[in-house]
Amino acid sequence: MPGAPRTSPHTNGVIATLAFAGTTAAIMQTLVTPLIADLPQILHSSSSNTAWVITVTLLVAAVCVPVTGRLGDLLGKRRMLLACSVPLIVGSVVCALSSSVVPMIVGRGLQGMGMGMVPLGIALLRDVVPAEKLSSSIALVSASMGIGGGLGLPIAAAVAQYASWRVLFWGSAVLAVAIAVLIWFLIPDVPAGAKGQRFDAPGAVGLGVGLVCLLLAVSKGAEWGWGSATTLGLFTAAVVVLLAWGVWETRTRDPLVDLRTTARPRVLLTNVASLFVGFGMYAGMLIVPQLLQFPEETGYGLGQSMLAAGLWMAPGGIMMMVVSPLGGKLTDARGPKFTLISGILVIAAGYGLSLALMGSAWGLMVVLMVTSSGVGLAYGAMPALIMSSVPLSETAAANGFNTLMRSLGTSVGAAVVGVVLSQMTVTMGGFSITSENGFRTALIIGAGVALVAAVVAAVIPAGRPAGADRTTTDRAEASEEAAVEA
Repeated sequence: MPGAPRTSPHTNGVIATLAFAGTTAAIMQTLVTPLIADLPQILHSSSSNTAWVITVTLLVAAVCVPVTGRLGDLLGKRRMLLACSVPLIVGSVVCALSSSVVPMIVGRGLQGMGMGMVPLGIALLRDVVPAEKLSSSIALVSASMGIGGGLGLPIAAAVAQYASWRVLFWGSAVLAVAIAVLIWFLIPDVPAGAKGQRFDAPGAVGLGVGLVCLLLAVSKGAEWGWGSATTLGLFTAAVVVLLAWGVWETRTRDPLVDLRTTARPRVLLTNVASLFVGFGMYAGMLIVPQLLQFPEETGYGLGQSMLAAGLWMAPGGIMMMVVSPLGGKLTDARGPKFTLISGILVIAAGYGLSLALMGSAWGLMVVLMVTSSGVGLAYGAMPALIMSSVPLSETAAANGFNTLMRSLGTSVGAAVVGVVLSQMTVTMGGFSITSENGFRTALIIGAGVALVAAVVAAVIPAGRPAGADRTTTDRAEASEEAAVEA
């Protein structure tokens, strides 16, 4: 049957490789977290300059993820997975050899390009995995973003504490090489689903400029001042550029992102829910480490070292890894919408627990285990909803856009939580630090955002199973597109 998914003889190897690739790409984002305080000394620069070592990875990943997704549809997903491994390797080596801030920023930017592996891997599963394994494999690969973030922090903290910081980047280079080798030997070369179409270069540039303006304003607004001319100018530029980009995308023949497909209720509401889930996930990831490491003299801090805090947080990443395949089975039994709502409610329950358990390290560990379980369920359900609603020729691009929405959610979450924690303070020993009420308020906000996400998810129209027969799916899509045109 034309357009039917092809199965690979090495299905388990394909799933493991793609999950490993996504986890490694996500680890790159938390790799430098243990080094934040030491970066000015390591790179002989100011704190404001070294902050770009983290910001640039976020910016480059946001720009590249939708672009690599579209190129995967046009050129082949395996080819683009291999292409994404190249900047991961080169960027890691550049960082390992860096002794100043500029090459470190360049290397971290190259590492950010590797985040395109996650949506590419999810989309490829639809082409090569049998229908009975599709939901669980999608859940695992999709949750690899959270798994990498959860496991990356303790691993990076241990390496930074007991070895040279350069070992972090040499290790990431070795991981990236291993991924490239596994992709080369285990991932089948599936024909591109959008052959004959052209790449929308103006759309890529427009989206990139708009996202950079938006994310710069969100991530640097607290530092520059939310009312400063720079921040307001960036927000204004983002609105103007993204509106112009939207007009272009609806008029060009082969858009970077098919906004008509994105506007379908199932896709649109799933992406909106993804935004809120990203916010809810990252809020906890910002709050818990600070509570663990705040001095005990405050009365609410737990006085843990960076390494100890990472170890207390590690079970959260492990729970995400365990729960993700179970979420796939739940999706097969009840549908991705049910799994998404269930995951979001579990996240909200975790935040509710945090208000009672924030006074102990084991309590915060339990909180992260609960919220991470919810993230594993929710992250696995989102791509299943997306891929049940778009043509095969757009799966990588659609997943790239969904990944972008999650990233935007985490960026907004970081900004909002940062404002709350910086504004609600007490003075101790002549220093201004976040108060206990500040942490509680941020946790309540996380719970509230999760509940909003649950409401959004509840109104998503029921989607077809991710492994549904493509003939039936294509007929339904054709009918829907005809109705839209009419």
